Amino acid sequence: MRSRTDRRAPQRSDDRRDAILDALHQCLRESSFDAVNIADISRRAGVTRSAFYFYFENKAVALAALMERVLDDAFFVNDIFTLTEGPPELRIRAMIEGIVATWETHRYLFSALLGARAVSTTVQEVWDGARDAFVESVAAMITAERAAGTAPVGVDASVLASVLMEFNDRLLERLTLGGPLTREQLMAGASAVWLGSIYGRTSP
Repeated sequence: MRSRTDRRAPQRSDDRRDAILDALHQCLRESSFDAVNIADISRRAGVTRSAFYFYFENKAVALAALMERVLDDAFFVNDIFTLTEGPPELRIRAMIEGIVATWETHRYLFSALLGARAVSTTVQEVWDGARDAFVESVAAMITAERAAGTAPVGVDASVLASVLMEFNDRLLERLTLGGPLTREQLMAGASAVWLGSIYGRTSP
């Protein structure tokens, strides 16, 4: 699928584009997204400002492209939950742990995305699209569990899956911004929400 963040003509590969995204990622480890400018990114990537603009309209679009890089990790986490067998509480816990591990690896990126999505339509669209990409598979899993009699019938599976993905969105936000709960408490609470919403119980 063609990335919505890429303004150039399709090409098999482009080292300069990758270098720009690598440079942005490194900049975000050292400064906030607001403090990073295109000159910094271009200099670190070893390209000109015009080269940056050849690939990306602005730094927010580049950030959205950087987010697309982590989606493979997110899809793997989703597959753990929807495609593997085993007790629901174990699969849910593995999924939550996978989400937190992905956040841990890319925490600087998530911090930048939280701020940028409020002001960039492109970032918001990529964020929403990434979240919504998992709704269909989660809804299919819920439907299958209900058909097998292992989950009670309830609200439309697609609606429930959408709300649960919105909940995961909020979990990532809380992990990034911090709060009164520890990471372990957030993970335990999130597991209970998923288990209760789909299976009608909050403990094994």
